[in-house]
This record gives sequence, C-alpha cells and structure tokens, in this order.
Amino acid sequence: MPEPLHLLVVDDDTGVLDLLRRYFTGQGFTVSTAADGAGMHTVLARQPVDLVLLDLGLPGEDGLELTRQLRRNWDGALIILTGRGESVDRVVGLELGADDYVTKPFELRELLARVRSVLRRSAPTAGNPGKQDEATFRFADYCLDPLGRTLRNGHGDAIALTTGEFELLRVFVEHPNRVLSRDDLMGRTHGRGASSFDRAIDVQIARLRRKIESDAANPELIKSVRGAGYLFAARVQTVR
Repeated sequence: MPEPLHLLVVDDDTGVLDLLRRYFTGQGFTVSTAADGAGMHTVLARQPVDLVLLDLGLPGEDGLELTRQLRRNWDGALIILTGRGESVDRVVGLELGADDYVTKPFELRELLARVRSVLRRSAPTAGNPGKQDEATFRFADYCLDPLGRTLRNGHGDAIALTTGEFELLRVFVEHPNRVLSRDDLMGRTHGRGASSFDRAIDVQIARLRRKIESDAANPELIKSVRGAGYLFAARVQTVR
C-alpha cells in the first residue's frame, strides 16, 4: 500500500493550521505544519514533502522570498496562499516558480481540488502501466520525456522545469503549429473549469521562454499571436 502524500502547511494563523491539518488528514494525507520560514525549512530538512501550501502574508517575513528560497533548494510542488487583493503577488509568485495560487478566504473543497490537480500533474507516471508506451517528443535541440517528466537539451543535460512549466510545454509539443488561447492552455494544464486570470498563463510562458528560447525577448519556438493566444512554431518529432 503506497505511503500517504505529505503536505506541509506554512501559515502564522493557528486556526488555519489546525483547520487544514484536520481537513487534509481526513482526506488521507499526512500533514505537517509550520508557522514561519524557519519551521518550514526544518520540516523539509527532516522528511520528504510532496507539496507545500505557503501563505505569502507571514508577519515579519517576505513570503515571496520564501518562495524564491524554495525554488532554489527544493523541487516539490508549491501552492501559494494569499489574502491580498492585488493580483501582483500572485503574478510574482508564479514568476518565482509556484505551481498554483489560492486566494483567501478559500473553500476547502476548491483547495483540495487544486492540491490534487498539482500533485497529479507533478506525479511520475512510471508506475502506471497505461503510460509505459507514452511517446517522447523531439523539437529544436530538446527531448521532452513525459514518462520520466524530464526535458533534456542536445548535450543530454536536464533542464529544470516546475510542474506548471512542464505541463505547459507538454501541451505545446502535443499541439504544434496550432494557436492555443489562454483559456485553452489553462484548461489543458489545470483542468476544465479552472479559475484563472490571463496573466497567470503569460507568466508561465515567460518563464518557459527563458529556459528554452535562445533569445527569450525574440522567441522562435513559443510565438505570441495577437488577440488569439500562443503558437508553438517548432517542428515536433514523436518517438515511441
């Protein structure tokens, strides 16, 4: 029987910590909690964690800086929680590598759906017999392997992608030379009905361009189509 997935909730509100601990434990997760960045790093150093729920509004600490620290030293799934009205924090959080965001106050069922969606997208598929024959994709000087969830350049070097970046690139290689709207991209990466705002996809596109384009300011692979969305202009070869 597989081990329960492990969530780490980082929030200074003890009521929120207790609520989320009880709720997610009841949903079959193992849950750890921390009230600040130091506690977060202590838990991560002590045991494997599958996903961090990080409140950006920690008093005396910059939640965005903690997001930056996580992405420098840890490659698990990350959802940011924010009660701030401005969308700028969500945008910056996504730019720094968060996989998703949830605005406070939130519905527990929506948060659970977001957690499950991110974990599903970040989970390796090697143990799924139905995925064993999944194709790899070659484009430009890269090879994308959905089974191993890796992107490698022509030298064989792995290029680190967040869950969101990986799923976005996967959608592009599966639909080359086709204009995809922001809504279409959000639906294909987060599931139909996912709530979003246009800047969320734009932010992930910008991050992905910085990793695969030779000149992110003048992209040749992921092209913007004014008023319509984005088009993946590379020639894609499917290898089974």
